[in-house]
Amino acid sequence: MTQRGRAGARPGGRPGSRRTRPEPDTRNAPAQPRVDLGAARSRIRAVIEPVVAEAGYDLEDLTLSRAGRRFVVRVLIDTDGGVGLDDVAVVSREISEALDLAEESGGELLAGEYQLEVGSPGVDRPLTEPRHWRRNIGRLVAVGGLTGRVIEVTESGVTLDVDGQTHELGFAGLGPGKVQIEFKRMDEADFGDEDGEEDDDEGEGGE
Repeated sequence: MTQRGRAGARPGGRPGSRRTRPEPDTRNAPAQPRVDLGAARSRIRAVIEPVVAEAGYDLEDLTLSRAGRRFVVRVLIDTDGGVGLDDVAVVSREISEALDLAEESGGELLAGEYQLEVGSPGVDRPLTEPRHWRRNIGRLVAVGGLTGRVIEVTESGVTLDVDGQTHELGFAGLGPGKVQIEFKRMDEADFGDEDGEEDDDEGEGGE
């Protein structure tokens, strides 16, 4: 099976890559049979999770939905060092090859055409696992009625700096955290070398 793909940014998210099968001629095609999306998702996950792990990433999410006559397989991966476009392109290709091989050796994973989208989670992803918290050390996070900066993550919990006070929170019963978007204050913004600009003005006036 031939697939075409291109790398790009997922709308509203982090870098992503799409790979699509060629669009079939469906003008006189019969209606597609009903598909158990839950079972199909489990079959796909069993194929791609080892591929993602072998590449050195965590499979953060896998969703399967329908868009007209085509299925959309969305895969989110992440790692401590972050995920770039080149990384996504490589993993996307490896996942695509694994899905092709699985179909060739054991039958169809999906009864129809599908589009594969691979990307990494955005900042709106809830922090639910210890690795999520670890990857956000230094960020401002809201959780359990508190808003503070993550300063340490251990196997048992996280430590937040809330207005200069340290709060140690255990993972048990902590609930999902939410990364807060921070905007740089105007008095902290860097507008370049203002002294240099003044020197240039003085130089022009002296000519």
